[in-house]
Parts: sequence; C-alpha cells; structure tokens
Amino acid sequence: MLKTQELQLNIGPQHPSTHGVFRLIATIDGETVIDLKPVFGYLHRNHEQIAEVSTYIQIMPFTDRLDYFNSMANNFGYALAVEKLAGIEVPQRANYIRVLMAELTRILNHAAAIGFMLNDMGAWQTPLAFGMREREKILDLFEMASGARMMCNYFRFGGIWRDLPPEFLPQLQGLMQGLPTFFDEFERLLKQNEILLGRSVDVGILPKEVAASYSVTGPMLRASGIAYDLRRADGYSVYPELDFDIPVGAVGDVYDRFLVRLAEMRESYRILQQVIERLPETTGGHINPAMASMNKQKSLRPPPGDAYGRVESPKGELGFYLVSDGSDTPYRYKVRAPSFINLTPLGDMCRGHTVADVVVILGSIDIVMGEVDR
Repeated sequence: MLKTQELQLNIGPQHPSTHGVFRLIATIDGETVIDLKPVFGYLHRNHEQIAEVSTYIQIMPFTDRLDYFNSMANNFGYALAVEKLAGIEVPQRANYIRVLMAELTRILNHAAAIGFMLNDMGAWQTPLAFGMREREKILDLFEMASGARMMCNYFRFGGIWRDLPPEFLPQLQGLMQGLPTFFDEFERLLKQNEILLGRSVDVGILPKEVAASYSVTGPMLRASGIAYDLRRADGYSVYPELDFDIPVGAVGDVYDRFLVRLAEMRESYRILQQVIERLPETTGGHINPAMASMNKQKSLRPPPGDAYGRVESPKGELGFYLVSDGSDTPYRYKVRAPSFINLTPLGDMCRGHTVADVVVILGSIDIVMGEVDR
C-alpha cells in the first residue's frame, strides 16, 4: 500500500487569488485538500472602536470603507440603523433614490464578482473586461450624484445628500438601454462555456442545511436553494412596492453561485425600470426637512436604547447594531459583515477538492477584505 505524507501549505497572505491580504492554511495529500483553515486579521483597522469615539454623523464615511466596492449599500444599512434608533422618517422620493443606488450597486458588484471568479479560473481578463466596462458606467453615475466614484458618502439620516442632478436620469436611461445586451452577452459567452462548466459544476458544494447552520446569506445562501432575501423578508424602504423575483440554485456549487448572480443582475434591472418609472410621481424631497439642518450641524443625540438596521447588500445581510446612551456617539457599534460570515464554511466547501479548486471556490464566495477584517 502506497504511503503518502500530508503537507501543510500556506496560501497567502500575499497571493493574487486571495482577493486581499488573507491567508489560508491548507493540509494537503498530494493535490487533494484534507483540511483548510482561514486566517483573518491582516487588514484589521479598528473600525468598530473608531466608530465608538466618533459622532453618529462622522461614522457615515467610515462605512464606505467596509466593502469599498459597494459603498452605497454600506451607507444604506447604517442609515437605517440610526433612523430606527432615533425615530427618523424618510421621504418617499429619498427612499426611491436609495433603492436606485442600491440596485445599481448590485449590478456593479455582480458583474465584477463574476469577472474576478473567471479570472481565478484562468479566463484571464476577458470576462472581467466586460464587467468592468459596465461598472465604469455606473461609477460615472455615482460620481454625478455624489461627487465620488467609490467612497460616495451619499446617504444622510432622513434621506440623501442631495437630489439627482438633471443630467442623471438621461445618462441612466442610456445605461439601461445597453444592460440587456450586456446580460445576454455575458450569458452567451459563459453559461455553456466548457472550461467554466468543468471548473464549477459540483465544485465547492454548500448544502442548504450547512449554509443555514453557518448563517450564510446573500447569493451564496440562495445558490444553495433557500429563497431568503431581506428585500422581501424584511421589506425595508420601498421594496414591498416593487415587483421582483428571488433567483435560487439547486445544488449550491460554484456554478449555481455564478447563475444566481447572473439572474440577480436581471432582477435588479427590473427593479430599476420600476423606480425610474415612478420617480417623477414621488412625494417629498431628498431629505426629511427636520434632519437637513441637523446633518449640517453634525449633532445627533438619539434617545437611550438599541437598534439593528440591515440591508440585502450584494454579498448578503449587512447589519449595523447600535446602542445609544443618549450622547452624540454610540455606546456600542457592531457590524454584521456578510463577507466575514460567508467565509466560515470555506473549509467544508474545499475539503476533498484540489488546491486549484480552492482558488475558484474562494472566488465564488465574493469577499472584500475591508469588510472581513474591518
């Protein structure tokens, strides 16, 4: 009988496929992974402690730097938590613009996530270039609305920083005309691609029972067959007024995660169509008038208590837990980061696969280390 020796292999923390400073300790037998342990903390920036010595208003731009791909979603979750804590109402128009930004963010994220995952499979740059082309158009819209392409700091308690400029909707309409072609193009190039199928079907399977036990959320959970989406389950903002489906997978492998993200981009497009159609008829301004002056004065003192605000970010449930002692800084500030929690079943998903598959499985999770380590 042939005896083999198990070997411990370090992947990262400086590695092009770890999507940041992230280390994996893999125990391998030949090319087969026997065990795998993720090691976090290389990008820890003390986010929560900094927030606890900052005012509620000062914290908003810090949230941009969690998942720096999706700053609008980060702003959204934090704003909801503070509004719940302080009992702040948001005008209808501001809510629709918030949803508009959130769904543009989802398309931006999924297009890039699919491109990065294909990069990890060896389809060097071509699919990513398609995704980045559309991402650039969305970032141009963000810059037009907020003045910044990535760290947008656009949301305010009770609304948004300012209303959409006059040229925003015409440029958005131009983007909307081209998106269906982009979705079809992506699907035609990738869905039946032999290399993609060979590297993703039955690879990194996450059964729905295991996904639920690890508290996985977002496209990862839905790819495992559980139709859980906070936009439907929690019904925050104006999502209950909008019509959209929740795509789910069957097996929970890398291919299902790819398909779910592809389908979610189409659903975000449907939501955007409805928002654009209803925006001219919305009531209220871009911010609650009572909050406009307070945001300028940089002072907000919610009553003592606690609140949890959460949104369906492109990566999963992004939550902010706040405890107020009546001062202008939170007594406790806690972030539920989907990238961090979605990484926890990585060892189970990789066991029995090859080292090359580990890179693909990690890419299918879609993480940003700024959100993982905070």
